[in-house]
This record gives sequence, C-alpha cells and structure tokens, in this order.
Amino acid sequence: MEPGCFIHPSAEVSAQATIGKGTRIWNQVQVRENATLGEDCILSKDVYIDAGVQIGARVKIQNGISVYHGVTVEDDVFLGPHMVFTNDRYPRSFNPDWQTSETLVKKGASIGANATIVCGITLGEYCMVGSGAVVTKDVPPFALVLGNPARIRGGVCKCGRPLRLADSVPGSASQFRCSVCREIVDLPAEVAKEIRE
Repeated sequence: MEPGCFIHPSAEVSAQATIGKGTRIWNQVQVRENATLGEDCILSKDVYIDAGVQIGARVKIQNGISVYHGVTVEDDVFLGPHMVFTNDRYPRSFNPDWQTSETLVKKGASIGANATIVCGITLGEYCMVGSGAVVTKDVPPFALVLGNPARIRGGVCKCGRPLRLADSVPGSASQFRCSVCREIVDLPAEVAKEIRE
C-alpha cells in the first residue's frame, strides 16, 4: 500500500492487493488478493473488488458495487451507485467449468446508478451509460446509451454534457464543439448520426 491511502477500519483489504497513492477505501469494502487499484481512487461503502481485478487511477466506485474477475476498469471512470457487472454469459449454479467473459471499461466512461453491464463487451472512452440501462453490446466512445436494451441516444463531451445538433462544427459530419467547455469532440459515425437525425 502506497503512502497517503486511507482504509476504513471495517474494510477488508488483502495484503496481496496493490493500492495506489491517495486512494480512499470506505466502510465494509472488500479488496481481494492480487487486485490493483490506481492512485486517487474512491471506493465507497459496500464495494467488492474481486481477485486479480485491475482498476485504473482516479476511479470513483459508488456504494454497493461488485467488480468481478474479468472486469477491467481504466483511468477516470465513474461507476454509479448499485450498478452491476456480470462475468458469466451462461450462468448455472451447477456448472463446474464456467468461463469468464471479459468486460473492458475504457478511460473516462461513466455508468449511471442501477445500470447492468452484460459481460463480454467494451465501453468506449468517455461514453455515458444512463441510470437503469441494460448494456448488452459494445458502446462507442462518447456515446450516450439509454434503455433496456441500451441504445445510442446521443453523444457526450469529455466533460459529460450532451452534444446537440447546434454544436456541430460547420463542414464536418462528425465534429462537435461542446457548448459548456468548448472542446471539439470527433464522434464515431454512429454517434454523430444519432445526433443529426
């Protein structure tokens, strides 16, 4: 464990886990062996980090979340309260040789409260998954997905604000300038199309 970390007395953190500088681990959290947490993470009440899980830097994991083996979380990710990861596509309690289906949450992605992420997919950089969504397939970078099953409903800036048709850069089919932070975002074609329709 690096200096400057905080671990609440009720938390159970394996001596074989790697905890980055400045990370804060709160009430009733369990971090299993060989898990790695980057710098300046926040693990809120009742979080479970499974054995071998890799969590990047500056990740915020809200109350009641389990990050299971097979899930990788990159830097600057937000995981909203009680969202759910899965790691078995064909779950049976009696299956002795089940296989992990891996999930990758890329840099800057945000997942809203009570969303469910079905295993075996990738959530693209800076995408946003709405609260309660059920995500069953890959999400492109900067996409806003909502519903069950989740579908692309628009695009978002790095700052998280929605991008509107009025934000489109003249002469470009895919570039939008955020009306709040003024950054230009180059959206994947399927995300830009959703805004333009």
